[in-house]
Amino acid sequence: MGFYEDQVLPRVIEVLLGNKGMAKLRRRALEGLAGTVVEVGFGSGPNVPLYPDGVERVLAVDPATVGRRLAAKRLAASRVPVDFIGLDGEHLPLEDASVDNALSTWTLCTIPDATHALTEIHRVLKPGGRLYFLEHGLSPDPQVARRQHQLNSLQNKVAGGCNLDRDISALLSASKLETDHLANFYIDGPKFMGYMYAGTARKLASG
Repeated sequence: MGFYEDQVLPRVIEVLLGNKGMAKLRRRALEGLAGTVVEVGFGSGPNVPLYPDGVERVLAVDPATVGRRLAAKRLAASRVPVDFIGLDGEHLPLEDASVDNALSTWTLCTIPDATHALTEIHRVLKPGGRLYFLEHGLSPDPQVARRQHQLNSLQNKVAGGCNLDRDISALLSASKLETDHLANFYIDGPKFMGYMYAGTARKLASG
């Protein structure tokens, strides 16, 4: 990881995704989250003050080391212990069926192999555990989608590997997780950046 991705980009993301407007979306996406949670894409910890009362412990995964420093005040004020356990969402250093739930907010767009990351999340979840997600991705509107495809290579370069045109629903459908709730909507701003996927996907008891 280069200087820009490790030191600069987390600060930009903090401004863009750590504001009050985004906190409303985050809070809604975290409803019901409980137990021991692996958070893939912890970043600077904008979810920390929003963890529901049922959350007992968070295992944080993120490649950018500066994010931990930016999260310091949030962590100091949090009742929930947060342990940093790894840098890579594609390789979670956890035992099989060892966490109650997982959390990903605006992360699956950036992980190089999101399919493998979902396989890892499925592996570490206990049967019946859920992935709580809030992501942006491919719009069903052909005109918006065309714009997303056109701008994706530029987005990828300036936003640390972020993709505008990932079909989050398709990724989840192809995984071993079963989507049990999904809401799609646009947020304010350019539509090519603002089509959201929010919901939960469950590891089946027999999975």
